[in-house]
Parts: sequence; C-alpha cells; structure tokens
Amino acid sequence: MHITVRFALAMKTFEQIRIIFFGTPDFAVASLSGLVEAGCNVVAAVTMPDKPAGRGRQLQESAVKKYAQSKQIPVLQPEKMKAPEFLSKLKAYEADLQIVVAFRMMPEVVWNMPPMGTINVHGSLLPQYRGAAPINRAIMNGETETGVTTFKLKHEIDTGDILLQKKVAITDTDTAGTMHDKLMIAGAELLVTTVKGLAAGTLNEIPQIEVLPDHLNSAPKIFKEDTVINWHQSTHEVYNFVRGLSPYPAAITELGSKKIKVFSTEKIQESHTVPPGTYETDNATYLRFACTDGWLYVKELQMEGKKRNAISDFLRGFRG
Repeated sequence: MHITVRFALAMKTFEQIRIIFFGTPDFAVASLSGLVEAGCNVVAAVTMPDKPAGRGRQLQESAVKKYAQSKQIPVLQPEKMKAPEFLSKLKAYEADLQIVVAFRMMPEVVWNMPPMGTINVHGSLLPQYRGAAPINRAIMNGETETGVTTFKLKHEIDTGDILLQKKVAITDTDTAGTMHDKLMIAGAELLVTTVKGLAAGTLNEIPQIEVLPDHLNSAPKIFKEDTVINWHQSTHEVYNFVRGLSPYPAAITELGSKKIKVFSTEKIQESHTVPPGTYETDNATYLRFACTDGWLYVKELQMEGKKRNAISDFLRGFRG
C-alpha cells in the first residue's frame, strides 16, 4: 500500500517549512548547501562536538559546522542526544521537519519530534545496502548501479518508508571515492526535490516491505579485518575489492615482511600455475600479484610508515 504524504501544516510553502539539519562530514554539507541555495528555511544545524585531531591535537570543527556558521545558521553540538538541555533547545526551534545526512544514530525522542517527521538521505537504492558502508559494499560486490534514497526514519536502521530514489551508474573504474562524490551531488538534488514534494503533499511513502528483493545485500561497517585482500579469488573480484575500499580505508596485503595499502590496480586474466598471493616485480615498472585466474597489477600503493606512491616511484626504492 502506498501512502500519500499530506500534512495540515503542508499549507506552508516550501520556503516556510522550518527545518533542522543533522549532519557532520562533507557528504552532508552538499545536502545542507543544496537546501540553503534552494531557499529552504534551515533554522538550525546539529553536528558532532569538536574533536582534537592532528599532531597538535587541536580541536577541529566538523564540515557541517563550518558551513552552517558561514551562513549564520545556529549550530547545536550535543554530547548526548537524550540530554534534557539539548532536547529543550531542539524543541524551542519549533521545526516542522528534520533532515539527517551522514549523522549518528538518533533516539526516537529526537527523530519523532517534528510534526512532519525526520527524513534521511542514504547512499544506496534501499532496501538494498542498508547499513554504514553502502558505497563501499556496492562496489566491492561488483554492482554496476547504485543510487540515493530519501526515506522516513523509524526504529530499525534504514528501514523507513521510501520517499524518492535516484539511480546512479557505477563504472568499472569508479572507486568508493568517486562514487562518494557522485552520490553526494545526487543526494543533495534528490533531497531538495523531496522537501518540495513534502511541502506540496504529493509524495507517496512506499513501505520497504513492499519492495523487498529475493536477495538482500547489507552494508555493515567496515573494520580493519575486512580490508585484507584474499588472493584466492578471481582478478575481477579482487579488483572490485580494492576499488571499493579506495581511497579509504584502503585494501591491505603483505609485500615481503611489510604491509601495504593498495589504492589502484589493473586486472589481467590469463592462465598460470603461480600460487595465489605470490608477487612478481621487475623492480622498475611493475608489481603484480597472482589471483586464481590471472594477475592484478598494482598502480598506486602505500607501504606502512611511508607516503602514497605511483608504482614506478615506489619501485625506485624497493628491493623485493
């Protein structure tokens, strides 16, 4: 059953709806900027507290905070989302709608506060790739298409009713980094369209249970142990694994007694009898690892304790 979204307060225009925005990194800034540039009434931004970073351990402000302050948007930085003082401040803004992009888990007392609810922008075509790492996981699995989804928040993560979606192609050379940028822009555009639809009362909420596929891929958070390359796979599988983790957190393997991060590769399929994981190099132009059905040539890498290098630069100082 599709539910048409209509609100009594949707008599307010697109520009009149009071919005509180929740987000932290650059990915979220694109959406916040899109709302502001479209003329939305963003009355406050909520982001993570400043954190010490770098060698000097100086406090660093989030990308969302920096942008919000540049636009004179009030900023809230709660340590605890259920803190009475924060909830009181949040309520005082009398928001009609809340929007969440790349933020932490929110308690129901927060996401259920505004009369129009809270909507989220997710970097996949829900219900596929629910979870913390949808961009990485889609590429690692060799998908040729992903997208962005706007949906209503509810109790279980990434399971709320779908509002709008936009498909984005994944090319064979895309990495997690390039897809991050593509989806960041697509998500910002879709979000503005979603808010306009909510204001007009013309959107249909689609319960995810109605569109569940036979096979559901998940996108759990990526831990260090998830980044180790398994050379006992095809060249295509390892190639996708590497680009799905590039540039961050980066795929890891061993080169002699050292660990290296691999950022870019080229795959060559050919029969051989070399054990998977064995590496070969001419110490000048190439470094390649054996997979089950061919070779993966490393193009960019970083040895632990060293800087990131193109393979030719790296091999000048390497003796394998």
